[in-house]
Amino acid sequence: MVDSVPEPGSRIAVAGASGLIGGALARSLAKDGYEVVRLVRRPPRAGDEIRWDPAELYVDTAALEGCAAVVNLAGAPVSGRRWTEAYKRRIHDSRVLGTRTLATAVAALDPPPRVFVNGSAIGIYGETGDNAVDETAPAGDGFLPSLCVEWEAAAEPARQAGVRTVLLRTGLVVSREGGAWQTLFPLFKAGLGGRLGDGRQYWSYVALHDEVAAIRHLMDDATLSGAFNLTAPKPLTNREITEAMGRVLHRPTLFTAPAPALRLALGEMAGDVLRGQRVLPARLLESGFVFAFPGIEETLRAALRP
Repeated sequence: MVDSVPEPGSRIAVAGASGLIGGALARSLAKDGYEVVRLVRRPPRAGDEIRWDPAELYVDTAALEGCAAVVNLAGAPVSGRRWTEAYKRRIHDSRVLGTRTLATAVAALDPPPRVFVNGSAIGIYGETGDNAVDETAPAGDGFLPSLCVEWEAAAEPARQAGVRTVLLRTGLVVSREGGAWQTLFPLFKAGLGGRLGDGRQYWSYVALHDEVAAIRHLMDDATLSGAFNLTAPKPLTNREITEAMGRVLHRPTLFTAPAPALRLALGEMAGDVLRGQRVLPARLLESGFVFAFPGIEETLRAALRP
């Protein structure tokens, strides 16, 4: 296994750089002097773009040569759309085929990149109820756990080739610019916020700042590989987060979205909202990572800053 790490000035390829996390990561890396190249599905328009087509298992491998790291954060959005069978296939293929494409390309490079960082999600654990779980917990049952198992397995060619491989099991990212909170913030600001279902389900959240910092930390420590939970150290229930939203935004939180209404509006995806996941970032903390925003109120305030 390669034991060096990318240094400022290194070339780093990022798939999913147009997304919330990928875009924030690309900006952070560029600010610190890294040369960021973005994987795009259209013909490249600039020298910092690399053509790829995950549906066809294609990537311009020659353009990846010289990259010290390859980061894959690409995937169709899980929230904001009803999970029809066609859209579930799109969610699956965008992650599994994309990962397989890049992992296979990484394995073939000579010399290989120093690290391959690939997205995953805490959805792998399924519903945990009140039980706190860390990276040692088994996969759950259902669409998302099965998807995450395949998603992570698709990175195996890179690991088998001796490339240090990191899997990011990301929680609910708190940001005004994307994810669940892009919808929640306007609702709560309008005084229309409230708990979902009975509010007792745990939400394992993470500040966007800490998500990016954790990815950088995992890239930069040559001793770290495998799966890591990227969640704040103290997950809270939906009821507790709802109350914190009210305090931070100075708005009432009187409304409740009953479970039957959510199931009617969201279909199968409602289960992901109503089922709790109490996930702990055990390996991340053991590695020495320090959260800038470990609590929900500071996380919310950080997301609301201009």
